[in-house]
Amino acid sequence: MRVLWIDDEIDLLKPLIIFLENKGYELDVSNNGVEGIEMFKNNKYSALLLDENMVGLSGLEVLNIINELDYNVPIIMITKSEEENIMEDAIGNKISDYLIKPVNPNQILLSLKKALSQSKLVSERTLTNYQQEFRKISNDLSSANCYQDWVNLYLKLIYWELQLNDTGESTMEEILISQKTECNNSFSRFIDKNYENWINGFEDKPILSNRLISDRLTNEISPSQKTLFVVIDNLRYDQWKTIEPYILKYYNKILEEPYFSILPSATQYARNALFSGLMPLDIKDKFPQYWKFDHEEGGKNLYENELLQENLNKLGLSNLKNEYIKITNLKNGRKLEDDFKSKAENDLITLVYNFVDMLSHSKTEMEMIKELASNDKSYRSLTASWFNNSPLMGIIKQAAELNFKLIITTDHGTINVKNPTKVIGNKDLSSNLRYKTGKSLSFNYKEVVSFMEPNKIGLPSVSINSPFIFAKDNSFFAYPNNFNYYVSYFKDTYQHGGISMEEMIIPYVVLEPK
Repeated sequence: MRVLWIDDEIDLLKPLIIFLENKGYELDVSNNGVEGIEMFKNNKYSALLLDENMVGLSGLEVLNIINELDYNVPIIMITKSEEENIMEDAIGNKISDYLIKPVNPNQILLSLKKALSQSKLVSERTLTNYQQEFRKISNDLSSANCYQDWVNLYLKLIYWELQLNDTGESTMEEILISQKTECNNSFSRFIDKNYENWINGFEDKPILSNRLISDRLTNEISPSQKTLFVVIDNLRYDQWKTIEPYILKYYNKILEEPYFSILPSATQYARNALFSGLMPLDIKDKFPQYWKFDHEEGGKNLYENELLQENLNKLGLSNLKNEYIKITNLKNGRKLEDDFKSKAENDLITLVYNFVDMLSHSKTEMEMIKELASNDKSYRSLTASWFNNSPLMGIIKQAAELNFKLIITTDHGTINVKNPTKVIGNKDLSSNLRYKTGKSLSFNYKEVVSFMEPNKIGLPSVSINSPFIFAKDNSFFAYPNNFNYYVSYFKDTYQHGGISMEEMIIPYVVLEPK
């Protein structure tokens, strides 16, 4: 690797130059900024070592010119000065490192390795660490017997997935995907065995959708501080970890706690349960005017505000000044961003933001989105790009300025489906690809999790003979008619409603403004 060193006392640095050359670096040197800039123009360098205090052009002046020529070359500034303003100027120009003289050989070597080899070294270490962790994850899988074990296992898989993404090592990424598939198979068996107990009062159970507001949100609402409660529809846990760094520029994280979506892990069921504090069967019985069955025409989430107000009243918060807002398109998002300060008189603002849900459905319907979000890695990247440039990010910035506590969650996640399983039923059969309910269902019991008596898991049924069945892992339901066409159309799309860690284990995060 070829390095240019510009320093007006370069002759005194010969021992350091020899040291670096012995470590495999090729050094070109200059004792003034003008000559150094010409050398930089005429040669290809991997990095630049630059003295800050030089006769003629100063190091900062050279730095600005070099950045205009090639903004991507790592620059390590070396100076005798410890003045804070000089450090700030250098850092503001995005230098790679800042060293104060006198420097020893290993300091410079370390800075060059950080600038030139850090990515490679990190990748190698990440691969080694995951190889060591692989067996531990397998052991954790074999011993997982409670919901907290599954939460810990899923968060560990997400951590390694994000780490391996940065290495570009496709083989190890494929091994992790295979390990995650194995985990989801076991997770489905765990849910099949335990879910009914969770619904019916079993003590060792997670926070579920219908208990989130009563058991968690109410603990955060205070008359001394306003609260912005953001529900980003369809937000997977790995997507949360991807957008988190943008939010932490303005907020400090106080609490991050995974909770579980109810079944079906779909908007009609999970979000209505979230806002109402009730299971879907109870919503249908207590508020029939707010409930529609899958086969009925019309929107299934038209009464979220009404259900939320009923829940707040039940929890003794009827005097709370609150406002519910749902954003389903860019125009409304921008309008809320422009008007957000006018909402500041509310004690609680509940904001439902539907972009991620629209993104997952667009991936099914638009070829361009299919290409941009062809796998989980690109799906996360697309989500992060949207979020950082979205009105929601602008709203969150304003909320921090107005001293709003920020709570971020979702109603359910989503999974990239790959394996079709056949299902047959009457014309009233629900259309969702990850769960089905309706009369005369015909299916392979080995390929689904089935509940023949939906009322035992808090779900209403159209008739006595209308069970619920749920797709496991990354499978999806397809009808025998035109089977190959529908399989081709829906394979590798993002769906929700079934049983997987991605759909059911979701984030609840509390943040305070910096």
